[in-house]
Amino acid sequence: MNENRSVRIASTIALLVLTLLTTVTSAQSQQIKVKGTIISRAGSTMTMKTMDGSNVVVLLNDSTDVQQSAGVFKARHKEMSQATLIPGLNCEVQGVYNPQSQLVANWVRFTGEDLQQAESAQAAVHETQVQAAKNKAELQQQADALAAQNAALKEQQAAVDKQQKEIAANKAKIAANSARFGQLDNFYILDEVTVLFGNGQTKVDPKYVQPLMDLVQKAKTYNGYNIEVKGYASSVGSAALNQELSEERAENVTNILAQQGHVPLTAMLAPGAMGESRQIGNDTTEQGQAENRRVVARALLNKGISGTELPLPETKK
Repeated sequence: MNENRSVRIASTIALLVLTLLTTVTSAQSQQIKVKGTIISRAGSTMTMKTMDGSNVVVLLNDSTDVQQSAGVFKARHKEMSQATLIPGLNCEVQGVYNPQSQLVANWVRFTGEDLQQAESAQAAVHETQVQAAKNKAELQQQADALAAQNAALKEQQAAVDKQQKEIAANKAKIAANSARFGQLDNFYILDEVTVLFGNGQTKVDPKYVQPLMDLVQKAKTYNGYNIEVKGYASSVGSAALNQELSEERAENVTNILAQQGHVPLTAMLAPGAMGESRQIGNDTTEQGQAENRRVVARALLNKGISGTELPLPETKK
């Protein structure tokens, strides 16, 4: 009798364990939908803040379907690159949680309006950071110049001349360092390549292919790297045409990086078409116009990637 009782108890326990395992397996395989805003992106992983204020880590893969909804009833969809999943984008994700509590995304949906707002917000933040860095550098330059001038007043004319030369050298050094360190506070700039174009031209000169491949090879030595491509144009001609030229130039460079450099889509940031904005050369001269007809390709590394430690060898901050 005791033996039968033991058998019944063992059977009951086994049934409970089986039921528990079935429940856990079912929960893990259940399709989950979450809505929220992307707050960070590193390679194939992004973090979303949901509508209830919690954070969800979303894992993207090659089979993740990314589409932009359109129309009054959001019935039309347009296939999009994973590079459009940028911080600030409101979106909906459906997927299954893996054992690491990451939501493995089957699909991601967002509207064109949400994408435009996210891109505008990123551009505004970037411009603010650039202006703040510029103001800080200018204030530092002014402070250095004032200190040097006060010291020079106490010296003979020969010392004054020497101090003025040192001031000029310091200003040049500050300007060089500002350019070297870059303008994206959330990324380290590992390397960059500038591709120049002829007037009205969008085809990439073959001489730039090898420098672009070298950029890719350097980027691939770091986990979680990203490639940023931005196209520009001179102000010669109409603004609409220049916007189109900058877009085609950026796309052509992006195609070389993806096709010949084998950079995965998850590592490519959305190509930027900057038109005739941010002129670096004097557009009233032929040389200045040539400098402005460009694409800048950058290899970036997110500062927040786990396991990254400074200093990074030969990197740009």
